[in-house]
Amino acid sequence: METNNIKRIIKINGMSCDHCKKAVENALSELGDYNELSVNLETKTAEVSYKEDVSVEAIKKAIADEGYEVEDIY
Repeated sequence: METNNIKRIIKINGMSCDHCKKAVENALSELGDYNELSVNLETKTAEVSYKEDVSVEAIKKAIADEGYEVEDIY
């Protein structure tokens, strides 16, 4: 069985502590089934590899709902 791997790198404004990191991890994990997920406070980025396509709009909304701003998504 073939597994899709759709990687997104997300630049996020407003994260400053482990609570912020966990909130973003939880928000991204609830959007879909994923292979990898990590949030880096130093670079203010999140990297996630979803097994299915998750829209950029859904990612932005999930992060905004937690009180953070998406600067860019690659």
